[in-house]
Amino acid sequence: MSETEENLPSERETAHEGAVGKADNPFADPGLPPHEHRIQDIDERAARRSERTVAMLFLVSMLATVAFIASYVAIPIDKIVYIFPIGHVSGLNFALGLTLGVALFCIGAGAVHWARTLMSDEEVADERHPIEATPDVKAKVMADFAAGAKESQLGRRKLIRNTMFGALALVPLSGVVLLRDLGPLPEKKLRTTGWKKGIRLVNQSTNLPLRPEDIAVGSLTFAKPEGLEEDDENFANKIAKDALMLVRIQPQNIKDKQELAWSHDGIVAYSKICTHVGCPISLYEQQTHHVLCPCHQSTFDLSDGGRVIFGPAGHPLPQLHITVKDGFLEAVSEFAEPVGPSFWERG
Repeated sequence: MSETEENLPSERETAHEGAVGKADNPFADPGLPPHEHRIQDIDERAARRSERTVAMLFLVSMLATVAFIASYVAIPIDKIVYIFPIGHVSGLNFALGLTLGVALFCIGAGAVHWARTLMSDEEVADERHPIEATPDVKAKVMADFAAGAKESQLGRRKLIRNTMFGALALVPLSGVVLLRDLGPLPEKKLRTTGWKKGIRLVNQSTNLPLRPEDIAVGSLTFAKPEGLEEDDENFANKIAKDALMLVRIQPQNIKDKQELAWSHDGIVAYSKICTHVGCPISLYEQQTHHVLCPCHQSTFDLSDGGRVIFGPAGHPLPQLHITVKDGFLEAVSEFAEPVGPSFWERG
């Protein structure tokens, strides 16, 4: 064996040293493979094609959202259609599911295609750093953000940007439209009654139209709209809003000017329905012109605009504007305020 061969390390020694090196640093940086440019990075025509593809996907999403809303409005809820191989299904449910699925899929597919073909795909290794951010780190983050915004080409690819904003703006309308199924739209049933201009006041006991001379000072008379009969199948619901009470007060004793203008010769007409929980008012005190609800003792002053002077009622009794025509009492208009207790739709 020569002297040179004696100085060379044996294969066993070399393998041992390699094993020791790996044991000392088991997480050694293996490095990154060389970056390969995509066709869109070097060919602007390919980049334009990708841009148009992404824009088309966003545009399809917008059209699908519009189709979702149109399907919700146009397709009857009981429409049944045959879809092969599913069978007979609800046409409305099928259309809503298909259009909403297409709208969401196209937004996702457009975003993925944008990221895969136009945004930067170069991998960058960054060293670990302490949790606390130093000024240098903050500056680097802002620089990275600016670089990422530039590499996304959001400002440059205006077609993608505008169609993406359109798709993202329209797709939430699908959820807004679905809110319609939370319940029926608010109706005006609680705001309106059977009283209208020109409707005569009819005595609820005798079913005869009321004349001013039928209302005596100090008496309490109950009335209903002309044409409302007890054999009406909705009589109970209607009288619960239309019930009226009339009293005659000396005009000089009426304190509220509007109440005086809405009365006739001291005859005032107020809703009989208590504004607390809707009980019918039936007790009248002649000397004070107060009416009392027997349920919870809410007390109203009929000489002062029907205001609440005691009890849990929240607002005054609504007054009906009345006049006389052809010798009979009749309404001039609807109640100025909804009758009965407060409700959430009330403005």
